[in-house]
Amino acid sequence: MDEFTRKFDVIDKHAEMREILSSVYSSLKLKGYNPVNQIVGYILSEDPTYITNYNNARALICRLDRDELLQELVINYLEK
Repeated sequence: MDEFTRKFDVIDKHAEMREILSSVYSSLKLKGYNPVNQIVGYILSEDPTYITNYNNARALICRLDRDELLQELVINYLEK
């Protein structure tokens, strides 16, 4: 049996979601889109074509559950 300790890292879902959303926002802004409008369009329609492929933004946002994303956005809005 191995005599070393394995390290287990817990992924902070909120931090990952924030990082992905920030990256997508930046990619949309760099390409000249209105990031807020594009992200809202994606959330409402579930149509990934609202998000640019630039910097892999579309694939990143598709990793997030839309319901969880919307819930997190509402929570953060109401807390501020």
